[in-house]
Amino acid sequence: MAIFSKCLSKTDIRKRLSVPSKSLKYFPLSGKHHAVDLEVKDESGRVWTFRCCTRKNGHQKPVLTKGWRQFVCTKKLEIGDRVKFCKDEKGPGRYCVKVEKAVKVFGVALGHVPNLSLRLEQ
Repeated sequence: MAIFSKCLSKTDIRKRLSVPSKSLKYFPLSGKHHAVDLEVKDESGRVWTFRCCTRKNGHQKPVLTKGWRQFVCTKKLEIGDRVKFCKDEKGPGRYCVKVEKAVKVFGVALGHVPNLSLRLEQ
């Protein structure tokens, strides 16, 4: 089941991934807990641990922090690339992430393709 899809911004690449607020219901956060570690499997089967946090007061805008920058660097993500998060229906607490690289011509993104480097690394 798809949770969200997002084209990456400068902040998403350099600091943390801002998650759409409407996706908050898919993450196991409760009123008194403002952070939870999520295990997320990528296309190659590698499991990443991301920390999902919300603000303690006010608007509960979720972000992925711990582990996110390592994922960005390993996958060589750039501004304009797209990530798709989904929830695995096989069990609770199972998530997956897919990367689509931006197709750019003269610096303009024309669309997205699956991360082809995955196939080259195997």
